[in-house]
Amino acid sequence: QVQLVESGGGLVQAGGSLKLSCAVSGGTFDTYTMGWFRRGPGKEREFVASIGWTTNWMAYADSVKGRFTISRDNTKKTADLHMNNLQVEDTAVYYCAGGAGPAARLSEQEYVFWGQGTQVTVSS
Repeated sequence: QVQLVESGGGLVQAGGSLKLSCAVSGGTFDTYTMGWFRRGPGKEREFVASIGWTTNWMAYADSVKGRFTISRDNTKKTADLHMNNLQVEDTAVYYCAGGAGPAARLSEQEYVFWGQGTQVTVSS
C-alpha cells in the first residue's frame, strides 16, 4: 500500500519561505511522477508543480513560477516543494500526489496516490 505524508506547513508572513516535504512509503518511488496541488479557501483544488523521473520533466503553475521549486530524492523517497516570496494568495491546503511516470503531469486525474494535505497560511 502506497502512503504519502506531507509535512512542513505552517504560518508565515508574506515574503517569507517554507519547505513542504512529502514522504512516500510503499510502492516504487522512482517510477512515480510526483506533484503538488493546493486548495485555497473557497476554491477548487489546483495544480502547483510536478516533477517526473528526472529534472528534465518539471512543470509549474504560472502563479508560482520563479517562486516555488519542486525537487525529489529517490534515496529518501521524498518530494519537496520549496516556496519563496510567499503571498497571501498562496494560503491553502497543499497536497502531495503520485502518479505514473515518466513525464510531469498537470491534471489531478493523472495521479493515483494522494496525501492528506498540510495547511499553509500566509499573513499580510
